[in-house]
Amino acid sequence: MTIQWVAVATFLYAEIGLILLFCLPFIPPQRWQKIFSFNVWGKIATFWNKAFLTIIILLIVLFLDAVREVRKYASIHTIDKSSTSKLGAYEHTQMKLFRSQRNLYISGFSLFFWLVLRRLVTLITQLAKELSNKGVLKSQAENTNKAAKRFMEENEKLKRILKTTDEEHTLETENKKLVEDQEKLKAELKKTLDALYKAQSDVMTMKTQSERLSKEYDRLLKEHSELQNRLERDNKKGL
Repeated sequence: MTIQWVAVATFLYAEIGLILLFCLPFIPPQRWQKIFSFNVWGKIATFWNKAFLTIIILLIVLFLDAVREVRKYASIHTIDKSSTSKLGAYEHTQMKLFRSQRNLYISGFSLFFWLVLRRLVTLITQLAKELSNKGVLKSQAENTNKAAKRFMEENEKLKRILKTTDEEHTLETENKKLVEDQEKLKAELKKTLDALYKAQSDVMTMKTQSERLSKEYDRLLKEHSELQNRLERDNKKGL
């Protein structure tokens, strides 16, 4: 195997190892995202696209060269098989055909795995970002739920405070009404007492007047009886 195909085979083995490493289930995408975030990758990123395209072009050239070799030795194998050539030449052709087919598989799988590796890195990066965004959205949703619960509790507190305030306002209004009713009752009671005092004063006045009239009536009766007695005495004397 020539140096270039040894390099391609080594590159293929490295690709297989990286793909298996990326597919390990116990390494999360966030860990790969942290690894891809190192400063060294930022410096290499400027040459990454050029290197990727260059390797693709090299692998395509080697793949086409391997296809050409396979077609070449396959046609020679058909001619040697139909002719009566020596056994050594046939075996030599078979060996070259096997090598060209091996090189075809190596270059083809190297090209395929190189594209798969690029796509796998992209998908791991996107998955890590989506998981990070999911964590952020989850934390935001939890914070939103906590804030909503806090707002609901504060709303309930405000409702209770407003209800208490309304009750206090109602009690205050009722107290004012009771005070007003009490003042009205006091005023009516005062009027009633004044009327009672006046009535008692009138009764006392009438009683005094009645006593005076009784005394005057007794005096008049006494005078009247005296006059009658006097008249009777005078009449007896005249007879």
